[in-house]
Amino acid sequence: MISLVAMRCRTSDRTAGGGRGAEALCATLAERFGLEGRTIGTPGEPHDGTWDGDLRDSRGCLLEAGGQVDDALGRGDTPVLLASDCSICMTTLPAVVRHVPDARVLWLDAHGDFNTPQTTGSSFLGGMCLAAACGRWEAGLADETLEPARVLLCGVRDLDPGERAELELAGVPGVARPSQVPDLLRDEPVYLHLDLDVLDPGIFPAQFPVDYGLSFAGLRTLLAELARAATVVGVEITAFEAPEDPAERARLAEAVAEAIAPVLVA
Repeated sequence: MISLVAMRCRTSDRTAGGGRGAEALCATLAERFGLEGRTIGTPGEPHDGTWDGDLRDSRGCLLEAGGQVDDALGRGDTPVLLASDCSICMTTLPAVVRHVPDARVLWLDAHGDFNTPQTTGSSFLGGMCLAAACGRWEAGLADETLEPARVLLCGVRDLDPGERAELELAGVPGVARPSQVPDLLRDEPVYLHLDLDVLDPGIFPAQFPVDYGLSFAGLRTLLAELARAATVVGVEITAFEAPEDPAERARLAEAVAEAIAPVLVA
């Protein structure tokens, strides 16, 4: 059974679009796949916060995100968690480790999010979250950490120099091509992290756009092959930078729903 939840509380949101997108996508997925979607939290005021301030102020929201994944996996359900940005992974990935210790994480994102307090140039908590989940710096949110070698990056095309060095030191494998993903994860339990800026900004809006991303068809093909090759134990989707226009927002939500359908149906 799928547990569909949209987080509306602020983590490190610098615009209103991400929270708006999580809510819109939740409604679309619920209608399309006959699910009960739940929205949790109250939107906070977006602002350019520092990583330490956002970590302090969003602690409750981050812990709730991890709690939703923990509860779903504990019930034997498949969590599908939607949120404004990737900061949630600081608690969701440790929750996965608790329940599925041998899980691999497929990180579909334009960015590695592997900065630390020492390497970050932007002080953006969302750009440091995977490193925290892998124990490369102490966020004070979870006891468990994800073994970096169990992360598979795909679609990543924007890495800061210090971030690249951290990935190498931690032992995270290099960035895989989409065509390599099924074989690299074959017969494994996989938790999917999908930041929608993995898509090309020419077809999908992004807060931090990076050219040469995936097409909708390319994303759907990748996820269909993943669903055939591996067992998807959970999904989190972030960074739907939703436009204000309701019609355009609905169109984009439908396009995302179509692209991710293979993993939800599986």
